[in-house]
Amino acid sequence: MSELRVFPDREALSRAAAETFLGLGADATRDFGVFTVALAGGTTPQRAYEIIAQTWRDVPGGPLDWNRVHLFWGDERHVPPDHPDSNYRTANDALIRHVPIPPRNVHPIPTEFSDARKTADYYEAELRGFFQLGVGELPHFDLILLGMGADGHVASLFPETEALEVEDRLVAANWVEKLEAWRITLTMPVLNFAARLVVMVGGSEKREILRRVIEGPHPPPLLPAERIQPGSGTLLWLADKEAAGWRVKSG
Repeated sequence: MSELRVFPDREALSRAAAETFLGLGADATRDFGVFTVALAGGTTPQRAYEIIAQTWRDVPGGPLDWNRVHLFWGDERHVPPDHPDSNYRTANDALIRHVPIPPRNVHPIPTEFSDARKTADYYEAELRGFFQLGVGELPHFDLILLGMGADGHVASLFPETEALEVEDRLVAANWVEKLEAWRITLTMPVLNFAARLVVMVGGSEKREILRRVIEGPHPPPLLPAERIQPGSGTLLWLADKEAAGWRVKSG
């Protein structure tokens, strides 16, 4: 099931993403005792993380029990964790250091390895251990947060890159030629196995790609964002008016 919600501006989009995170987290911890999330990188989710942290400061003790939250990452740049481009640093500065989540519940991608492939192997092993996966099994995240690039990429699955076609791994090292950089990313089978996928899209530069993803046509080769097709989970697109004003006026 897929749904698109459009909001008047980036702030409203961010608040909707934060409310979705907190609502799903409260439900998961109540029903299952744990809330597993793969965080998005980039600039779009940063404000949502700040709002989540502010909610904790405004109402200590609720609505989320951070002892039961486990944070992972959907992708990472192959840079040190204190680098300005680090997805971990973005989430840490905006959210993690402001809430009482136990350090053992934070699972960053270990970019201290010089070899990006070794980083991917390590993170795959961590996911398999945490989710207690058997051969051929996939981790079932309660929530995976994503952004979408103007080229239709999600996580670090870029068009015409090798990792986009990987189906036998959970985590892949992906060389992105146009960036001249390595990225580490969850693979498409992992994304599509989540209970809930939330994609945040902001900005007029993404309008035509978002229109294609939502309404088609879908000529081959499919963009990474067009390949997000959850099996039994749900897919929620959250967009600001600049990105999706053609569809509806407001959220």
